[in-house]
Amino acid sequence: MLSILRQYFPIRNMLFFFLEGCVIFSCFLLSTAILTVSNSYWFDLMLILRIFLITAILQTCLYYNDLYDFDIASQIPEIIIRLLQSLGVASIFLAGVYFLFPLVIIDQKIYILSVCFLIFFIIFWRIGYLHILNKGMFNHRIIILGSSKLAKDIYKKITRTIDCGYTVCAVIPDEPDKETDRLPENLVVKQKDKTLGEISKIYGINKIIVAFKEKRGRFPTQELINCRTDGIDIISGSAFYEMLTGKVLVREIEPSWLIFSKGFHKSLFKAAMKRMQDIILASLLLILLSPLLIIVAILIKMDSKGPVFFAQDRVGGGKKEYMMHKFRSMVQDAEKLTGPVWAGNNDNRITRVGRVIRKYRIDELPQLWEVLRGTMSLVGPRPERKFFTDQLEKQIPFYAQRFNVKPGLTGWAQVCYDYGATVEDAVEKLNYDLFYIKNMSFALDMVILLKTVKTVLFGKGAR
Repeated sequence: MLSILRQYFPIRNMLFFFLEGCVIFSCFLLSTAILTVSNSYWFDLMLILRIFLITAILQTCLYYNDLYDFDIASQIPEIIIRLLQSLGVASIFLAGVYFLFPLVIIDQKIYILSVCFLIFFIIFWRIGYLHILNKGMFNHRIIILGSSKLAKDIYKKITRTIDCGYTVCAVIPDEPDKETDRLPENLVVKQKDKTLGEISKIYGINKIIVAFKEKRGRFPTQELINCRTDGIDIISGSAFYEMLTGKVLVREIEPSWLIFSKGFHKSLFKAAMKRMQDIILASLLLILLSPLLIIVAILIKMDSKGPVFFAQDRVGGGKKEYMMHKFRSMVQDAEKLTGPVWAGNNDNRITRVGRVIRKYRIDELPQLWEVLRGTMSLVGPRPERKFFTDQLEKQIPFYAQRFNVKPGLTGWAQVCYDYGATVEDAVEKLNYDLFYIKNMSFALDMVILLKTVKTVLFGKGAR
């Protein structure tokens, strides 16, 4: 497994992405070899760079069209449709690049032949890879030790994620005499005559995940020590779930987990770098998007009565309250009758223009000014109103920890989870927010910003 931004990914998935890039590159090189009389292309650095540009653009389109999400693109018809869509978008984007930079143009005949090769080879390549995933080849073989809710959540996540890189070979319950609901009987192994080490050798186990309901009482300390010294990784259920999903479970973790776990590193250097990142990117976005901001402001005034901007109290870093500004997407005085409430599906308070700008998150863009002022960051937990945070702090464990950083225009919870309008949604979003606060870094911020572009382009998760 490969650790990237505190999450673990199967090395084969990284290898798949790299090799698919090689397949795309090779298709264009093969087409050049077929259609070019001279062999000079082997030494043409400019040609290599042109093909590399096409490969990068095409793989970006494949990513943004979910072709690297095998929970979505796991059926051949779906792969073909999404591949053709990606090729179309890539061709349009390349046309724009070629118009601006004629030097990077590749021969039209080479491009058409390459696309034909691509359609065949990528589909064939992905059929082979899906066969590997479905058979669980090269997966890490694990035992789940325990029958807690966390153990069941881990099992459910592994079985529902085709490319997670793990196969659950056995589940050993901590209460062997009780029924283990929601766990398949063929996987449940009740220890009798065999030790944990012997069971691990029988199944060829790489890791043991410890997810007991209670660690006091029947805890196989010596057996786990024997397995660890025998080369088997022993991982707590909470830590494994975090690596597997990119979130924590606030209702499952103990205070000791927060106290002793790695992460939550802060320094003046990191804070200065994040502030510099915010100032530079927010300034660029305000300049580049200024025509759009003006057009949206005009449309809002034409569509309904009321001001262009909507100001509302929010709780920021250190629980400091501030006024956050957005483009007005609801009718004027929308909360006059209802009071503070979360927006719902088909909320009749939302205007016609409001539905569009909320879907593509355009209503959030005025907050770039809050980022420049320093009350917000580009990336962080989304700010909530004090009316809600006061209630949520009482109902959700560790909720106050999200105030240890500045709120963000976008965040890990926003790109991983849809809009939330219930306490349970707030819990789920905090699961992601705590993961972000624990693992804050420049690289993770860049990943979130790239995912935000994808979320905005496809209008996902908005109300």
